[in-house]
Amino acid sequence: MKLITNRVYGAEDILPADSYKWQFIEDIMRKQAQSYGFKEIRTPVFEHTELFDRSVGDTTDIVQKEMYTFTTKGGDTISLKPEGTAGAARAMLEHGIYNDGYPIKAYYLTACYRYEKKNYGRQREFHQFGMEVYGAASAFADAEVICAANSIFDRLGVQNIHLELNSIGCPSCRPKYTAALKEYFGMHRVELCDTCRSRLERNPMRILDCKSPICSQIAQNAPKVLDFLCEDCNTHFEEVKSCLDAAKLRYRVNPAIVRGLDYYTRTVFEFVANDIGTICGGGRYDGLIEELGGQHTPSLGFGMGMERLLLLLKEQKIDIPEPPVCDLYVLGIGEKAKLKAFNIIEGVRSASLIAEGDIVGRSVKAQMKYADKIKARFSMVIGDSELEQNCAKLRNMNGGKETVVPLDEGFFNAFFSAYVEESNSSLLEQLNSMKS
Repeated sequence: MKLITNRVYGAEDILPADSYKWQFIEDIMRKQAQSYGFKEIRTPVFEHTELFDRSVGDTTDIVQKEMYTFTTKGGDTISLKPEGTAGAARAMLEHGIYNDGYPIKAYYLTACYRYEKKNYGRQREFHQFGMEVYGAASAFADAEVICAANSIFDRLGVQNIHLELNSIGCPSCRPKYTAALKEYFGMHRVELCDTCRSRLERNPMRILDCKSPICSQIAQNAPKVLDFLCEDCNTHFEEVKSCLDAAKLRYRVNPAIVRGLDYYTRTVFEFVANDIGTICGGGRYDGLIEELGGQHTPSLGFGMGMERLLLLLKEQKIDIPEPPVCDLYVLGIGEKAKLKAFNIIEGVRSASLIAEGDIVGRSVKAQMKYADKIKARFSMVIGDSELEQNCAKLRNMNGGKETVVPLDEGFFNAFFSAYVEESNSSLLEQLNSMKS
């Protein structure tokens, strides 16, 4: 049978066989965010296009080439979010969260959309974990956010990932650097791509981020931003490095990092994996809230790509724990037995354990095969004789041990006792395996 349609190019389905991997990583992200005092924020998947024009920057590739923008039936111009920070900042302002006092710490897990060529670890619909801090100007805030990102890699056991750090200055020192870039790139105007020629007058820093091989080669000899930092920016950058040194977090200063969004100021950073490239990027954006209509609010954060992180775990052969298996599979033979099985299954589920029974009309033999397939820890068959005797055999599927259990209210105590015994036995086997 021919399908009516397939998934849209650049979007991927996360199937049940893989979703547990996402859930495992997301759970670690949530726990690490919470340990740093962050709370979750959820914002709409689309925003007024003006938000991204003002925050991300109308000279960036994202706004110029990659956003999904459309006009609604009401005549509004809407864009699917290309990143998570702008929406979080808008929500903070619109709902007056700043009235709760600073710092405001928020994290998000969200889908983002950019119309770009598919590549390794990047789809047109991709997923991002981010952490945002509003109202903190201290270098300790920069270091804390960087350490928070690093803690996720540590929890996952990621290897061969390194932190690259830079400062791109502030509105006080940026003009001198911008002038130096205009002078340098102006000498190479003819060689630049069309996009970078248009950036030359409006935002020459964007040329440093161009992916064109020719522009990238020219940019290698461009003036370095660290040579133009004002005293305050230089002091801040040194303090950030001192904090990271105190945390024993290794880093490399890379003057080429500018990040791809206009709202960044001062500290910018990336976590780069040898095999995949940039997994996480962020920095400080002290002027963003003011740009969106609020008061000047020092802010910072990062975004981490889920797809690339999953690829990195796969490349490094880092095991993700298998999802929980069925704790009890109950077979009912006959209508009365099926009702009793259903009653027991629901009772086990009410204790937050996983229980299953037949809902597709399988034979007894097929049900037993299915119980094996889903790796059920226990199984039990209920038929007419079991109903008459008011008891049945509870079978441990790992080893075959059978225990007679009652089918009245005493069943649950008997089952939970067997469950605990089996769990302790499995844990002991794991410990012995680790010792050997």
